Amino acid sequence: MLKALLKRQIDRFERTWKYDATYMRDLARASPASYLRFGLVAGMVDRKAAPGAALAAAGIVGTLAEDCGPCVQISTDMALAGGLKPAVLEAILAGDLTAMGPDAALAYRFARASLARDMEAADPLRDEIERRWGQKGLVAISLALTTARMYPTLKYALGHGKACSRVMVAGQAAPVLHSPLAA
Repeated sequence: MLKALLKRQIDRFERTWKYDATYMRDLARASPASYLRFGLVAGMVDRKAAPGAALAAAGIVGTLAEDCGPCVQISTDMALAGGLKPAVLEAILAGDLTAMGPDAALAYRFARASLARDMEAADPLRDEIERRWGQKGLVAISLALTTARMYPTLKYALGHGKACSRVMVAGQAAPVLHSPLAA
């Protein structure tokens, strides 16, 4: 019964996002309890604690650190569905700090510095995030970065991360800075 319910949920997810969720099916088949616990990850981020552009930027930096295709695409599609403007998403994907706007640029720079373990750069950015959005905002941005990495990592670990692909924003191919840690 539970496996049938999970199958329907994954089917709906695939249809909604036009995404191959085979790795989720494998997880649900092997351990429905693990699948349910893993499914709680998305809800960890308080989407009201920081601006959507900042959360999207941190999440996309995290996803790009682990993936070069379908996971980046679904992150982009979800950000668009959440109301982020295509131009801002294109700028985040390309690493264009000026065009992405100040909120996204702050979170983007913080996420990159955190992933690079560059505390000299991350510390003042963290302070600025806390000044703007408080501790809750810092936690939300940090969780957006962290949770975004979990999906592609699991997908690759289960043997399903094999293809890079063009990322589309509102029907147009977007240039992507594939190494978000590069200078």
